[in-house]
Amino acid sequence: MRVTASRDEMVRQLRRMGIRDPRVLTAMARVPREELVREEDRPVAYGDHALPIGEGQTISQPYVVARMTELLDVGPGHHVLEVGTGSGYQAAVLGEIANDVVSVERHKPLADVARERLRRLGYDNVRVVHDDASLGFPQEAPYDRIIVTAATPRIDPALAAQLTDDGLLVAPIGDEEMQELVVRDAHGHEQRHGAVRFVPLRGRAGFKQ
Repeated sequence: MRVTASRDEMVRQLRRMGIRDPRVLTAMARVPREELVREEDRPVAYGDHALPIGEGQTISQPYVVARMTELLDVGPGHHVLEVGTGSGYQAAVLGEIANDVVSVERHKPLADVARERLRRLGYDNVRVVHDDASLGFPQEAPYDRIIVTAATPRIDPALAAQLTDDGLLVAPIGDEEMQELVVRDAHGHEQRHGAVRFVPLRGRAGFKQ
């Protein structure tokens, strides 16, 4: 009961912070965030802050997850690619709305844990793949929507090529310290939606270590 109350308060706060899409708010109300964080972080799972998940990665704060999902404009018939699974929380939110989600994670321990958590929670429409997430997953392209959940220096042409003709991509673009949320369509048109801060994307199309 206490966890449910915390989740309800999170959704009310998201509304106060400007999230309007009812599909996003419903998804955020349904996903048990406390099941997708470390056990020691469950008491603070619904606070509006990032949390560590291991391998130098974090689970984004609820507002950022909701905002990126809203900007992505996901619909029930969409085939979605997520670059960077992390804890699996963003994938679960997408799975509540989209037809299916392919989520790619370069850190095998994170991929394995997220896959098991999502399976246990019943997200049969979410597939977690262990691979170089920076390159997307062309084997199942094209995608109606692509979301990048780590800071990237640019939108790699090979990733953008995995969009359908009317697809959208959302990514935090910038340097390793600060980025801007960018929405880009399949034809290269971009809209910018404010500053964010994510852990850096690693791999062939990401930041070099």
